[in-house]
Amino acid sequence: MLTAVTGINWGDEGKGRVIDLLAEQADIVVRYQGGNNAGHTVVTDQGKFVLNLLPSGILHSNVVCILGDGMVVDLEHLENEIAQIRKNGVQVSPSNLKLSTRATISMPWHRVQDELEEDRLAKSGSAFGSTRRGIAYAYSDKYRKKTIRLGDLLHLDDEAMQARLKTILESKNLELAGCYHQEPMSYSALLSWCQKQAQLFAPYICDTGHYLEQALLNGKKVVLEAQLGAMRDIDYGIFPYTSSSSTISAYGPIGAGIPGTPIDHVVGVLKAYSTCVGAGPFVAEGAMSDSWMKALRDYGGEYGAATGRPRRVGPFDAVASRYGLKCQKADKIALTKLDVLSSFSEIPIIIGYHKNGTKTLIHWIICMIISLLSNICLAGQKISQHVKAGSSFRTMLKPMLPIWRNSWIMKYSSFLLVPNGNSIS
Repeated sequence: MLTAVTGINWGDEGKGRVIDLLAEQADIVVRYQGGNNAGHTVVTDQGKFVLNLLPSGILHSNVVCILGDGMVVDLEHLENEIAQIRKNGVQVSPSNLKLSTRATISMPWHRVQDELEEDRLAKSGSAFGSTRRGIAYAYSDKYRKKTIRLGDLLHLDDEAMQARLKTILESKNLELAGCYHQEPMSYSALLSWCQKQAQLFAPYICDTGHYLEQALLNGKKVVLEAQLGAMRDIDYGIFPYTSSSSTISAYGPIGAGIPGTPIDHVVGVLKAYSTCVGAGPFVAEGAMSDSWMKALRDYGGEYGAATGRPRRVGPFDAVASRYGLKCQKADKIALTKLDVLSSFSEIPIIIGYHKNGTKTLIHWIICMIISLLSNICLAGQKISQHVKAGSSFRTMLKPMLPIWRNSWIMKYSSFLLVPNGNSIS
């Protein structure tokens, strides 16, 4: 069975805890995208763990964890993360942690580029709110074919591999020296760094796609672990204030190394209120007073797992959540941190936006009605066939009125159908 656990909103929904619970019954947990630019916080009897790269299943001794093809891996960060959890008694070895040969390496210069560019943009107030961990630059170089993958560390003695390293280094030095006036890195230093990483991680690197294929054929339970949420997806999120990878469940099998494998279930994780780290549009933070939001932040301990930055907070956003659920095609929902709201006498919920002085509430309600009716009555099914997603309210009215009128006359709809085909008036 293949289950994906994904975020519905901006990330920080509590996926780590949900995955930790599912891992109790799982055999394998796979991270399929992103890098160490976000984190999952899990609290167990062994202590509090902030995991940036390692899948949350690593805390279960019977679970095999995989860093999949779609990830960018900062090996220095991974080394430190493994050392930290080992201090708390968690065992990590090639038997329970496997790294894909196809995963991209986040090189030291990617962090440097990220910091330099974010500092440059900050001077004009144009910064993206980057975590400064080099993720965007690692993905950029992946698609420019100007970086190396984990599997390349197994072939550092090959002349072709050494020639490739020299070509990559030459290009990167031109960028850093020409754009940011940095000192060039030497080939000997680069090769030495790669050799060190190979010595540390070679036993962990393997064809994880083949491993997963065999596991699924043998009936193993596999959980795909996403980072961030739908609103941070590179294609469907609040671009350009997004991550640099696909956070959508449909990408899960691809990023895990098993393209074409269907997902059996998608668990969409929602927080009982809205939170967001980083820049970009976030309607919910303008819905309540500053004092209300500060209280929510303090009650919920809303500070980023990877950066420690205070999260932007607000009430539950039904509009954004509906969009996120559609993107993730979630068939199950996990609602987290509902207990935090017990500190408030009233619980606000955002059900519509103001756009240029016009409320979008009516449009949203009509969409929800059509969505509901399409599942319970014949008129609703007819309307949903004629109304395109995202249509204006005026456009939606044209097919709606005659269809409903005919339905009432024919007396086959606007009533709930019962199993024998008759209707209840």
